Amino acid sequence: MTHAWMPKSPCGDGCLSEGAPTVAFGRRVLRFTAAIGVIFGAFLSAPLVLVLRGMPRERLVRLLFLGILRSFGVRLVVRGEESLRAVPGRGALVVNNHISWLDIIAVNAIQPMRALAKKEVGAWPVLGLLVRRGGSIFLDRENLRSLPATMAELADAMRGGSLVSVTPEGTTWCGLASGRFRSATFQAAIDGGVPVRPLALRFRLADGRETTQPAFIGPESLIASLRRVAALRGLVLEVHVCPEIAPGKASDRRELAALAESAVQAALGRVQIQIPVQTRRRRASSAPAPAPVAKVPSR
Repeated sequence: MTHAWMPKSPCGDGCLSEGAPTVAFGRRVLRFTAAIGVIFGAFLSAPLVLVLRGMPRERLVRLLFLGILRSFGVRLVVRGEESLRAVPGRGALVVNNHISWLDIIAVNAIQPMRALAKKEVGAWPVLGLLVRRGGSIFLDRENLRSLPATMAELADAMRGGSLVSVTPEGTTWCGLASGRFRSATFQAAIDGGVPVRPLALRFRLADGRETTQPAFIGPESLIASLRRVAALRGLVLEVHVCPEIAPGKASDRRELAALAESAVQAALGRVQIQIPVQTRRRRASSAPAPAPVAKVPSR
């Protein structure tokens, strides 16, 4: 099934870049062991997470997500002058390009937040547990009747002061290619009266080369993707925090989605910033009408 909520990416095994350095088998085993240790620690600290509030709770949750990245040998680099830190009582829609299961881990390692996730993620091993514990809002993409209620829940959460992470492309891409930002979730930001915080994600190797190896694409299983990531040497995940898009900046959800997509692509250096829809309409309405074309009589 393919519709606006279940887009299909053309990315597959052929998109995976070659020549990435790998670690020995023993190091891969150690990485999985370390990840299991972090998850076990998350189980043990779950009662503490429920009791703690404010900064102490955020620090603990950040350490857990950062521990997962480090256990897989991933170095997190945050760029941009903007801060992603939560402001008490002020919600926001946090959007990013979607490449891997590592995306949501990286975002929460910077700033713990709720997420809008497809319901299948809740059943995943390891990541599903963390997503559920983080207060995620689950989207049933096969049941279109449930979508209005889900969007209303999303708007209420942000209106109540929550940061909510959303991947508006709707599916994962390889990173060198990307999809269009779907507009529906941006309506929730408009209804909630909250800003949009775009994030641009990119995976690199230690030598600076961009790599698609961490991408979770095609029909592969999560386990297969975990194994490939665990085998990589010197993986760097860059997160560029783009300037905030304030409420009222766009006239409708489509323009807001276009502004967010342009900010992400500009941060990645891939496209020029798009002209807002409202500006294009204004230019079109003020443009002089074309001169009439004289008809040439037929011979």
